[in-house]
Amino acid sequence: MRNVQPKPVLEVSNLVTSFPVKSPLLRKTIKEIQAVAGVSFSVYPGETLGLVGESGCGKSTVARTILGLEKAAKGHIYFNGQDLTTLSSKEMRILRKDIQLIFQDPDASLNPRMTVKELIQEPWKIHTELVQKKDREKELFELMKLVGLNPHSADRYPHQFSGGQKQRICIARALALKPKLLICDEAVSALDVSIQAQILNLLQDLQKELGLAYLFISHDLSVVKHLCDRISVMYLGKIIEQGTSEELFDQPTHPYTQALLSAIPVTNPWELIDRQEIILKGDIPSPANPPSGCRFRTRCWMAAEVCELKEPDLESFENHHLSACHFAEKKEVIKK
Repeated sequence: MRNVQPKPVLEVSNLVTSFPVKSPLLRKTIKEIQAVAGVSFSVYPGETLGLVGESGCGKSTVARTILGLEKAAKGHIYFNGQDLTTLSSKEMRILRKDIQLIFQDPDASLNPRMTVKELIQEPWKIHTELVQKKDREKELFELMKLVGLNPHSADRYPHQFSGGQKQRICIARALALKPKLLICDEAVSALDVSIQAQILNLLQDLQKELGLAYLFISHDLSVVKHLCDRISVMYLGKIIEQGTSEELFDQPTHPYTQALLSAIPVTNPWELIDRQEIILKGDIPSPANPPSGCRFRTRCWMAAEVCELKEPDLESFENHHLSACHFAEKKEVIKK
């Protein structure tokens, strides 16, 4: 009997998100900037998909568009087969309980005037069908224990907790709605390295126990390697490479991915002996005026005339390993 591929929890197809540029005098829209320029990917049940790239490449805009906080200009976003781009604001509010976002800065996402109890129970006041009033105290304690918090601290305020504990409160609040998909937008980048490891391990444990799917957005490749099953690499609003974590880290095909991996710090100095460090020249072009053809060509050491004339398609290189480069080739970053 053949294994049947499960249907994706989330499927993003040719997503475009634009922002208007207005004239300073007449306040008329003179052009639009495509922060997300035709992005496609899928997230399957129980899977973690990493979305990585430099700051400003459009990662967070993808997350905000999925949640309906930004409007998609083109493309489709399917959640359990339902196209989110066609829903009204009211319909989206109802569905949003199934897709929860964990922000980068827990201090900014927690109301300092509310206790932990109030913060975690607040979603149940909106979605009253999830937990009955008589069961809320018990459910609160169970959630706090699940994320590694002492239930007896439920009456304390956010400022009385450490950074890692605040992020655990944010995770508990997200889980209170019993979501199917968690979007983690730089969820550990504001934490100390030792605390990062604790939160990442917690996310992995929660995924195994609850069967959650994660879209994990980060610029830290070391974190992504630890957590993600598959990885999509973004550059200037587009996905330029996608594959399993092992494929991307062992044999990247796109020059940009190769450059990113060559810059990862290593714990053992002798690993640097066989590693070729790639230093990119220049800055990321403005999304208001992206280069013609391949968007990476202005910083690529392999760029040729074809890169300027034709934009490379994101095509299958081997199995499900995708790459958008005219000269895609496998290259080991660290020889073993």
